[in-house]
Amino acid sequence: MPAREFLPTDRDEPVVDVVIPVYNEEQDLAPCVRRLHAHLTTAFPYTFRITIADNASTDTTPGVARALEEEFDEVLAVRLDRKGRGRALSAIWLASDAPVLVYMDVDLSTGLNALLPLVAPLISGHSDLAIGSRLTRSSRVVRGPKRELVSRAYNLILRGSLAARFSDAQCGFKAIRADVAQRLLPLVEDTAWFFDTELLVLAERADLRIHEVPVDWVDDPDSSVDLLRTATDDLKGVWRVGRALTTGRLPLDRLRRPFGDDPRDGELDQVPAGLARQLLGFTAVGVASTALFLALYTLCRQATGPQLANALALLLATLANTAANRRLTFGVRGRARALRHQAQGLLVFAVGWTLSAGALAALHTLGTAAPRSAELAVLIAANLAATVLRFLLFRAWIFTAPRPPAQGDGPGTGN
Repeated sequence: MPAREFLPTDRDEPVVDVVIPVYNEEQDLAPCVRRLHAHLTTAFPYTFRITIADNASTDTTPGVARALEEEFDEVLAVRLDRKGRGRALSAIWLASDAPVLVYMDVDLSTGLNALLPLVAPLISGHSDLAIGSRLTRSSRVVRGPKRELVSRAYNLILRGSLAARFSDAQCGFKAIRADVAQRLLPLVEDTAWFFDTELLVLAERADLRIHEVPVDWVDDPDSSVDLLRTATDDLKGVWRVGRALTTGRLPLDRLRRPFGDDPRDGELDQVPAGLARQLLGFTAVGVASTALFLALYTLCRQATGPQLANALALLLATLANTAANRRLTFGVRGRARALRHQAQGLLVFAVGWTLSAGALAALHTLGTAAPRSAELAVLIAANLAATVLRFLLFRAWIFTAPRPPAQGDGPGTGN
């Protein structure tokens, strides 16, 4: 059935919808929901719903969920016929009528006193998403060394490969505004455990605000999560998302602060801030450009002298290099300012040409019969010398966000 049909029509609309995805949790579900309901009733100032998302359980979990739905007016039981925590969260969140959507694990490992600080920035409109973090200095965490090591190693991988800035991707305690979810969730492909990470990475790349809340967290020793399989699936997800971001396949431009005026709206679409990812993309483009330059130089050299062959080959390779770095390394797409970027790239070409022309001239002063292999060697060395400068100019001068105009600036001002 369509996801929207999950929802009742005869209950008051809640401010917060707390979703608990479960699979074969017949023992823990009822104590969890009763404890959560008691907390929300006595210590939470907003109307709420608790939605139990049963992921095709094979034990008596569906019956327990229905009994809880009958016991509490604020509890809704939803049965899904396919497994997948991410699939369940996406279906319920997209169907919910609440403006703020929450997810938490059934074991309630996270202290419930963090729930109000989690949702308050979303209700006020200050932030777009909120996450509980077990890795901040003020968090109080009790868990074994194995899970501690896995969690920290995973977040280190995210920082190094996807330039993630959030501190804890895996904590089962998150919230999102419903209007943000409607735009963001259709872009999230994972339907299992990597769902959280992919959601956060895309949100961060779209410049959405992510609020982090330090949490008290006690590890559940009876957790049924397969750490090895989960880690393997997560690494596959990191590779898939990283490749999609590098190629510009994700339409993050339509997510870039679409919910109100913000100074960041002046940024160029698809300009990622991660230095490590940009270096990786720049290196890949540089290798391809060098190969193109050497092929063009060899071809031109058959019909002309070394200086003219170098200038022609370097000019064509520079145009291709600027276009490739514009799209792949710095993620800028569309025709806006494309000619300006190429013109600036030609100034960078002038620097590289000066170095390579000087290197060729120095080579031929040593002898008029320098072999072609020697010419190629000095050209490669000269291009490598110009590479660092080229990257710095690309990053700091060419592919930067335009500054928003100051108040009062405009055609009628005297500035």
